[in-house]
Formats: sequence, structure tokens, C-alpha cells
Amino acid sequence: MEYLKHECGVAMIRLLKPLEYYHQKYGSWMYGLNKLYLLMEKQHNRGQEGAGLACVKLEANAGEEYMFRERAVGTDAITEIFAAVHHHYRNIPKEKIHNPCFAKEKLPFAAELYMGHLRYSTTGKSGISYIHPFLRRNNWRARNLAICGNFNLTNVDEVFREITSIGQHPRLYGDAYIMLEQMGHRLDREVERLYRQCEEEGLRNMEITHAIEDQIDLSNVLKKCTPLWDGGFVICGITGSGEAFCVRDPWGIRPAFYYIDEEVAVMASERPVIQTTMNVAASDVKELNPGESLLVSKSGQTRTAQIVQPKALKACSFERIYFSRGSDVDIYKERKRLGENLVHPILKAIDYDLNHTVFSFIPNTAEVAYFGLQEGLNNYLNKKKKEWIADCDTWKDEESLERILSMRVRTEKVAIKDIKLRTFIAEGNSRNDLAAHVYDITYGSITPGVDNLVVIDDSIVRGTTLKQSIISILDRLEPKKIVIVSSSPQVRYPDYYGIDMSRMNEFIAFKAAVALLEERGMTMVIRNAYKKAKQQQLKPDHEIVNYVKEIYAPFTDEEISARMVSLLTSETTKAKVEIVYQTLDGLHAACPNHPGDWYFSGDYPTPGGARMVNNAFISFMEEEYLNRTGQLIMTIDN
Repeated sequence: MEYLKHECGVAMIRLLKPLEYYHQKYGSWMYGLNKLYLLMEKQHNRGQEGAGLACVKLEANAGEEYMFRERAVGTDAITEIFAAVHHHYRNIPKEKIHNPCFAKEKLPFAAELYMGHLRYSTTGKSGISYIHPFLRRNNWRARNLAICGNFNLTNVDEVFREITSIGQHPRLYGDAYIMLEQMGHRLDREVERLYRQCEEEGLRNMEITHAIEDQIDLSNVLKKCTPLWDGGFVICGITGSGEAFCVRDPWGIRPAFYYIDEEVAVMASERPVIQTTMNVAASDVKELNPGESLLVSKSGQTRTAQIVQPKALKACSFERIYFSRGSDVDIYKERKRLGENLVHPILKAIDYDLNHTVFSFIPNTAEVAYFGLQEGLNNYLNKKKKEWIADCDTWKDEESLERILSMRVRTEKVAIKDIKLRTFIAEGNSRNDLAAHVYDITYGSITPGVDNLVVIDDSIVRGTTLKQSIISILDRLEPKKIVIVSSSPQVRYPDYYGIDMSRMNEFIAFKAAVALLEERGMTMVIRNAYKKAKQQQLKPDHEIVNYVKEIYAPFTDEEISARMVSLLTSETTKAKVEIVYQTLDGLHAACPNHPGDWYFSGDYPTPGGARMVNNAFISFMEEEYLNRTGQLIMTIDN
């Protein structure tokens, strides 16, 4: 129901044959460009604030451009950047456009190496200057570097201090720019190392240039940079001389997949994107391991290398629940299991009354979990039918037997996305009134005053849409009870590895826990957690403890869920409302290979995560809570 801004998407394709090969086999030298478009468009869900692409011609004469970039802002950015590329060809005669040799020599973006990016801001910063790929120029082809990534670093300050201590001066203070300068510096050092080696071997002039481009090893660059990065990341890069890389964080937080055959090397953030674009089986697409890099040389040689030793696997579970495309074979099964896991708590919430309960889902991203819930409910009902039929006392005649056999799980499409709110709508009450009409309901889908209504969602983070529209809209159907179900556990903590949720007061679970502490006279828990968080601010990252956990510790999940209900329902709501959440155990059972659960448990995989969640709590206390309650900071410190 709430659409989070989240991880970015990355894509890369390296043609391993000359452009003439693709023109002859596939009818166009634009094969690589077209495939990049598909790789990006099929990851549109991962970024709607902007998009960019960069490419490298492997053969260009001195004085001719060989590295090109195009970027755009907005939800239509993918269309805009590819339209801009094709705009260069508008006045070229057809016979030349269809000539791969002419294209390779004269046309911009007629290249063998492409890299693309889709952006969702995780910092609140926007504008064309923040759109990837970022480009670092140099007069030596091998020293030109373009990077893009799906990442968020939790120790930008540390990396900044590291590179400025050796004399670098980044133009902007942002993780992407700082990483670009850090890697650019190490790339310079790698080129200089090879230059000295070539001179010692007696090479001169262009012999040295060609030797450097043939021998450059980007793993040397990555091994100097990557160990310093704290956070979740997949970073892609290309050099002006045609080398390419993709590296994944050592915890495996962010996803990366690749496919290689004799014609292409392809990389993307999601497996089904490569499957569909390249028309290959799931088994043909490999996942990049934690701390591993995919490397492609100028000559087209591909290999993987372990850049940094893998840490404890913390692959993001939210990727499986919400962010990644549900068309992935494993993700589809996992989301179905998430729904199936909720059968028994839902049955308890409706007092096992299937005859008078209707099941549905909102939004569309919850549909797969809904299918799993349906299967689980049908399995439960079939088991009960067998028990009833085996017990002759439960049926006496053909009519009663027919009644048992005809029992079904009742499913309806009770809510439909109707309109999209526009930003020009007035604020305050006017906006809230419109928000109540974002969804429309299917009248007559339940029996008023008799039926329960169960609606499954994939996650409940802020609760804003629930409060402003969903609950009130569903209440118009006049159900006896509304059960809101989340296929994920309670989201209690911010993410610092690429998802746009960083403030404590954004979470309805946190608001509910604070409200319970206040109501039960336990505000000392809040003050003590704040005091402990303040006292450890100067400690090194590895000593930081997540004291926000103490806010939730006194309560069960059920108590917090019940308090959420009172925060999300109005006095005019007629139906009884209950919220049912997935458990942590249920999450791990459904997604066993993606144990990263810090959103729910507060167990951050990297040292910087715990520091940042404490800082977020401190900010909440000093900017909101203390002002609201009228308590002074000095009182807490004392």
C-alpha cells in the first residue's frame, strides 16, 4: 500500500564480437544498445527519479570521442536518454545508418561496451548532477572512468578522510563522487605502475599505451578501494580503454547477476531481467558472490575474482518480499510461502470462520503472497473436509455431505487503484480527502455486518495509506471485521543500504511502541535509550550497540500491532480492525538464503548501520520527542 523509494538498478553489456557480427546475425549493429534498453526498461521498478547510460568505443582514432554519456531526470528518463541517443542519427542517410563500419567509425554511442543506471534517491538529493553514471575524464584512455551503482555507504566520512588525507579534493560531498575519486586515484596508480614496468621492458611511446591497455587489471584497483566501504553495494564501472567491472559487497546485501556466452557478457540487478532480455534459462544466469567481482578486459576476456573476503551472509530479505520482480522463479516461490505462513494467525483472527470471510489483496505487489495464502487456506480446508467426512456424526445425509464438499475459500477483488494523486493538489485536509479516494471498492463483494474481510499487503511501513484511505474505504463495505495482513514482519528500523527510510518517526511500529511506553508510565525506557545512545557517539563503529531495540523490548508483537490499530483507525470506523504480521521465523523459513533482516530485527550487518540507527534515534529525541513532551535535554543528560 505504501510505495517505498528503494534500491537503484544497474545494467551492463559487453559485446565480445565486432559490431559487424551483430549486424549480420541480428540485423543491426545496435544490438548492444537495444539490449541495454531492455535491461533498463525491465528494471524500471527499481528507479523512477532518473536514468543514465555510458558507453565506450573500443576503436577510435586520436582526436575522436570514444566515451559517451547521456542522463535524464524523471519517470520517463529511460525513454528520454535513448531518444536522445537516436536523435544523433536523425539526419544520417539510411544506407550509412545501416552500415556497421560507418557507425563504428563515425556515430556516437555506436559502441561495444554499455552501462546503464536507474536511480531512486536514498539521500533526498535530486537533479541531473546526481544521476549516474558519474564520469572522471583524463587524456589517457585507460584513466577515464565511469561508475554507477546500487548502493549506500554508511561510512562516507571515513572514505572522505582517507582520500583527502593523500591530497585529493572531491568537487562534491557525496558517496558516489567520493567513490569515483577514490577509484580514479587507484586507477591512476595502476596505470603508472604499468607505465614504469613497460619502460623497464624497453617499450616506448604507443607501445607503452597499448601494453598498458592490454595488461591493466581492475582487480588491483578494487582491492585497494572496496575493503574501506561499509554498506550494501553493487558498483559497476567502465574505463575509456574498454575494461569493465561489477563488484558486490562482502555481506551480499545488494543483488547482482550475470550471464556470459561467446557473444556477450551481461550484468543486471535481477535475474529474470537477464533471462527475458537474453532469452536464456534461469540456470544460465549466475549470481555474483559476496565480495566478488566480474571483470572484463579490453580484449573481451571475462573472469570473476574475489576482491574482499566474504562476511556473514546478510542478503536483503526486503528484496525478496517487495523490491525485486516477482517473476524470478525463486522469489515467486518465496513470496507464496510468505503468504502460506500466515494461514494459522489469520484463521485465529477470524475465529476460524471461513464461511463468513472474504480474502483479497492490496496492492498488486502483494498478489503472489495472496496466491500462497489461498493455497494454504485451501490445504487447511481440504484437511478439515477429510476430517468431517471421516466423522460420520458430522453428516447424516447427502445434503449435509454436499454442504461440506461445496465449501470454498471466498476470494474477491475488493479494492482497485483508481487515481494517482498529483502534487498540485492542496495540502492538509484537501490532500487527505483526496487520498481517501486513491482506491475504489467493489460494492456487493461481501455481506454487510456478517462477513469478515481479510486483505494482505507485502509490507506496512509508515501506515499513511492505511490510515488515509485503505481502512476507511474497506469500512464502506460494512464488514464485521477487517484484518490487515502483512507478509513481512513489523518494519521497526531504518535502512542504510539503499532504501529510502531513514527517520525513526516514519515507522508506525516505532510510533506504537513509544505510545505504549508513554501510556504505561514507562518513559524512563525512552530516556535511558537516548542517554545510552548519546554516550557511545564517540566510540568506534565496532563498539556501537543498537539501543533503539530497548524501545520495543517491553512488548510483544501482538501488543504493538494492537496499538498500531488505534493509531491507524478513526472514531468513524465501524468495523473491528486487527493487524496480523509475519513473524521473523516465518520470514526466514520462506527466504532461507536471504537472512538480512535488520529492518525488522535491528541486527545491522555492518558496523556503520548500528551507529546510524542510534543517530536517527538521537535526532528523533532532540528534534521531535523532547519538544513535544516539554522535557529538556539537560534533564536526560543528568
